[in-house]
Amino acid sequence: MNRPALRLLFTVSFGLVLLAAAASARANPAAGLEQLARDFLQPAVEQALAEQAGMPLRAEVVMGNLDNRLRLAPCNGIEPFLPPGGRLWGRSRVGLRCVDGPTRWSVYIPVTVQAFGPAWVLKAPVPAGTTLTQEHAERAEVDWAAHPSMALALPERWVGLQAAYALTPGQVIRENMVRAPQAFESGTPVKVSANGRGFAVTVVGQALSTGHVGQAARVRLPSGRVVSGTVRADQTVELPL
Repeated sequence: MNRPALRLLFTVSFGLVLLAAAASARANPAAGLEQLARDFLQPAVEQALAEQAGMPLRAEVVMGNLDNRLRLAPCNGIEPFLPPGGRLWGRSRVGLRCVDGPTRWSVYIPVTVQAFGPAWVLKAPVPAGTTLTQEHAERAEVDWAAHPSMALALPERWVGLQAAYALTPGQVIRENMVRAPQAFESGTPVKVSANGRGFAVTVVGQALSTGHVGQAARVRLPSGRVVSGTVRADQTVELPL
């Protein structure tokens, strides 16, 4: 599953689920707001997860607490909502506002949305720059939402890539932890190729940035022109046409 799909999965707009609950007028309607917020969030998260094929994630909602000294005006109708930009992924918050009462008010409750599912966890220390193999990790159930960077659940997403920095046992393999193999360093002479219908041009230029396979790199041509292309495993920079 790609990142946009996951982002869509855990970003709940107002139109996804809108649950309005009535609360009896009392001197302190703050009591029970945590449960009202949970009743709003839990079905939304579970529904979103259930609708995604190939992603066996299990959601858990951990609610925070309001200050028990909080005193709110009586309200006959309390509506839960997500603040603008709110996401149901990791640490967030849910709002509750009075929509039917003599005094309108709104409060926010901290919430942590956990998404448990299979991923790969490192078995031993891995020095920076090490090329990862499947022997470096084992499958385990982890909280995908414990870190902003996405977990790499499929081995083909990380096997053959390099550790971007020194990794420690127990870490979940995530996008920010790996990088493509380095093909050349900045300042190195590299071949620059351009291929089209019936022609192929290759010149030697100077790399202006470190080249990682599959990523973009800048090269200065003999003419002085600076171009950018995709780094290939044979240390060639291929220009787009």
